[in-house]
Amino acid sequence: MADQNNGPKKIKRRRGNTLENWEVALVKAMIARGGAFTNDQDILAYFTRPTRTVNHRLIGEIRTEAKHKATKSATDDDLDAFLSTWPDIDHATGLSIRGDELLIKAREAMIAGVQTFNSAGLTFRAELFIVTAIIAWTYLLHAWFRREGIDYRYAGQKTEEGAEKFWELGHCLKQPKCPVKGGAARNLEFLIEIRHEVEHRSTNRIDDALGAKLQSCALNFNDLLKREFGAQYGLEKRLPLALQFVSFGAEQRAALKKASGLPKHIEAAIDAFEHGLTDEEMKDPAYRISYGFVPMVAKKPGAADTAVHIVSGGSDEAGEISKIILKEVNKDRYPPKKVVEKMQAAGFPKFRMHDHTQLWKQLDAKNPGKGFGCAGDYGNWVWFDRWIDQVRQHCEAEGEKFI
Repeated sequence: MADQNNGPKKIKRRRGNTLENWEVALVKAMIARGGAFTNDQDILAYFTRPTRTVNHRLIGEIRTEAKHKATKSATDDDLDAFLSTWPDIDHATGLSIRGDELLIKAREAMIAGVQTFNSAGLTFRAELFIVTAIIAWTYLLHAWFRREGIDYRYAGQKTEEGAEKFWELGHCLKQPKCPVKGGAARNLEFLIEIRHEVEHRSTNRIDDALGAKLQSCALNFNDLLKREFGAQYGLEKRLPLALQFVSFGAEQRAALKKASGLPKHIEAAIDAFEHGLTDEEMKDPAYRISYGFVPMVAKKPGAADTAVHIVSGGSDEAGEISKIILKEVNKDRYPPKKVVEKMQAAGFPKFRMHDHTQLWKQLDAKNPGKGFGCAGDYGNWVWFDRWIDQVRQHCEAEGEKFI
């Protein structure tokens, strides 16, 4: 992410940049061993990584026992094991497998969720994605809280096995300092509600109905991951564009419509959640996002291999695409006679069928790529509103010829 005024945005160093207990134990073992570990800066090199910088004074405080006096030193075997595997990193990201475990798990869980949803032949893709994505978000927020120095444990609570009990995703979202806000938070709250329904009751296929929310969930995750931890950890390289190989005809559309009914309890859960949202919240792409794909013919040969063109919101091109998407659905269709009648009713009584025929031939208006009309049910050409506007402009430009 870049700041238009100050150049590339720097990842802030947070107060959570400190050594964990297992690292303190290893530092003490290094100090006790001496030799290559007599210099604090040399020791520090083993514990600095891209997601966390540590000040060398911390090593000095451990050496003088100004801090962490109660922490026991690691054994020689533990130190040897650490040194033999150092640097123990995830080669895809450069993250420390032990030190950045939460961040690695968060990325892998979201990758698994998206790949599962895109897998052919699966029936319950949305349910599987939601469960996996909630795990991914939970790990991501735990990684963020840890870096911020925020204790994300339930105080005094343990699991049945006696382990620490950490905040679940819903509780993370309620924290005032949680970095997930607005539509992104609403999106996760919605998916948590659906997850509850999935856990306790059977569902029919809900993939199509929830697709817009699932897309936003994945994009929001990637945005926060890059914004808070660095653009190098984004998921784009692992999750390339999935291509749609199907053109939907009338039979396919009818089949989809027939299969699109939601289970009553899922429908009720969606209605209950969205009843309290404002129009702005409903339209927020961070809550749900959908796309319209428009076939494009490249003007330059070198651009012809680009499958997707990114268009900035608010640009002239985006406005034109929006018009196409809105006008290409359920168009009114006019036979040639009706076009002539509309022009005569609009104040051009001398406009005749011959004039109309000459005009569409002159403009090559029956070229399907121009979007002025199409072949009707019996092969007869019919015209769209866009052509009506074009003919009206022609009549007005001709002055008194058709009046």
